[in-house]
Amino acid sequence: MSDVAFSDLANALRALSMDAVERATCGHPGMPMGMADVATVLWTRFLKHDPAHPAWPDRDRFVLSAGHGSMLLYSLLHLTGYEKVSLDQLKAFRQLGSLTAGHPEVDVDAGIETTTGPLGQGISNAVGMALAERLLASRFGDALVDHYTYVIASDGDLMEGISHESCALAGHLGLGKLIVLYDDNGISIDGSTDLAFTEDTGRRFDSYGWQVLLCNGHDSEAITACITEAQGDTARPTLVRCKTTIGYGAPTKAGSAKSHGAPLGAEEIAGARQALNWPHAPFEIPEAIARAWRQAGRRAADAYARWNDRYAGTETVVRDAFDETLDGTVPEPALNALEALKTEWADAGPKLATRQSSGKVLDAIKPGIPTLIGGSADLTGSNNTKTAVSTFVTRDDFTGRYINYGVREHGMAAIMNGIALHRGIIPYAGTFLTFSDYSRPAIRLAALMGLRVIHVMTHDSIGLGEDGPTHQPVEHLSALRAIPNLNVFRPADAIETAEAWELALDSDTSPSVLALTRQGLAAQRRASGENLSAKGAYILAEAEAGHAVTLLATGSEVEIAVAARAILETEGVGTRVVSMPCWRLFDRQDAGYRAAVLGDRPRIGIEAAVRHGWDRYLGESGAFIGMEGFGASGPYAALYEHFGITPAAVVSAARALL
Repeated sequence: MSDVAFSDLANALRALSMDAVERATCGHPGMPMGMADVATVLWTRFLKHDPAHPAWPDRDRFVLSAGHGSMLLYSLLHLTGYEKVSLDQLKAFRQLGSLTAGHPEVDVDAGIETTTGPLGQGISNAVGMALAERLLASRFGDALVDHYTYVIASDGDLMEGISHESCALAGHLGLGKLIVLYDDNGISIDGSTDLAFTEDTGRRFDSYGWQVLLCNGHDSEAITACITEAQGDTARPTLVRCKTTIGYGAPTKAGSAKSHGAPLGAEEIAGARQALNWPHAPFEIPEAIARAWRQAGRRAADAYARWNDRYAGTETVVRDAFDETLDGTVPEPALNALEALKTEWADAGPKLATRQSSGKVLDAIKPGIPTLIGGSADLTGSNNTKTAVSTFVTRDDFTGRYINYGVREHGMAAIMNGIALHRGIIPYAGTFLTFSDYSRPAIRLAALMGLRVIHVMTHDSIGLGEDGPTHQPVEHLSALRAIPNLNVFRPADAIETAEAWELALDSDTSPSVLALTRQGLAAQRRASGENLSAKGAYILAEAEAGHAVTLLATGSEVEIAVAARAILETEGVGTRVVSMPCWRLFDRQDAGYRAAVLGDRPRIGIEAAVRHGWDRYLGESGAFIGMEGFGASGPYAALYEHFGITPAAVVSAARALL
């Protein structure tokens, strides 16, 4: 690349970005133009990647946390040779069906490592990726796993509260292969960051245990020196404060909010071309510059070949384990252990809180799934998420299989997304269901990206008792069920809990939430075998007299439905009980199965939560027994009586319907 000036390489990024935004008539040209020099240094001198092998397990990860500047990423991918990111794709920026969406959407084959845009999520994903790298390196060694995670982050990323959560944990764990390049341009959408963001970011990150460096973001040698120094500190993650000018090169809009989130306009672009000495037509990249960028894209081809040689020379049993780890398949011995546990429970019929049942499932399967790494938001004993084989992950020992996330639910959820995106680990972690509100933005992105992330959310209703309405979720099940591609399981007993875990582990394109009880639940299923929860809902108990009414229930309220059925049957009212552990899976069954389960008799829904969402199953004449508002503090049995979620209330509702 010696025959091409560095400025020409960087200006190619600026030109493609401003041209694509202009063509789309919307977008964010300022960040790509301001960070073009930093990105050029990183991608031409440091980043280990191979466009010919985009899924190379030991590639460096690059996360554009400032996802609004997506044209910077698309331009880099196109110029370095990712086939999927063609010039036509750049011209189709922000158009329906194009790869080049307004904000990046994960596509590893195209070089896009994660979906970003909601600020703070990308940098938190990157913490998960860096953590996954260390976890896998501790198991397979540096010969197979030895790479960096780089981030371009914005002021907005660091304003978001989630960045505090995830970056504090990164410092605590000493994730020295995480390098964040902070676009410190002093501009937000509303104007100067002085309007709302005046903290000392450097001292903040220093307090987290990060190395903090400062450079002129338009000086290639200064940028190079900082990244080199960052790589030299393996004990601490690094924040590089890159002082940049947003919209660099734009004659009147550079350094102002006017270049942040709107096209520059034809006149401003003409002035930028002149200022940058870029006389080329829109989307035109001179051959010498294009060739230099392609050469940069091939820079790590030798590193890939050497890694492949090391991989081929690895002992067969280790190589096979490495392949199985990346493949993500759940080993057969673990599934056998789960089946044995179900058989044991079918015989014994234990009365257990489903959080306890979940803990026992983990005890059974975790020894057989080395890739299953757990954690909790400081609620380990309550969530039952730690097993005997789970030692803690620490900054000095990454061989552990349990992460202490601290009280950082949002950060925890986004870090788990990053762990899953990295591949090689199945992450799960626990908190209370009411705190899913803190986790929700990251759960939504996991569903959007199709990630296998498992959230163990206990204390799932008024059944948690004395902690009161602040901790008693009533609207949360409905809110989570509204997220597309999210499996929300609310099991009724130990066997359904085991089935939920089996399905969550098998759902490699969907995240899962396991909503689990604090209170003990009687066994409802006394047979193992087929995973009935896989259908989402099934007939647990059929009417003995002529079928007159159907009771639909989830979780802890299934036993209420069963008790009500016993009363109604003695009165000659034929009553069917349907357990509905996962609505989404039920909705995916064929119409015939759904109709057969629901039947054509009056229906009553029973759930210690709000009614929202139930009417599609209850029909116009159906009734609902549940919560109409917030809970209260008191023993759980008294609360169920107080709020009228009882067998007697169900019986009365059935009589009224009939």
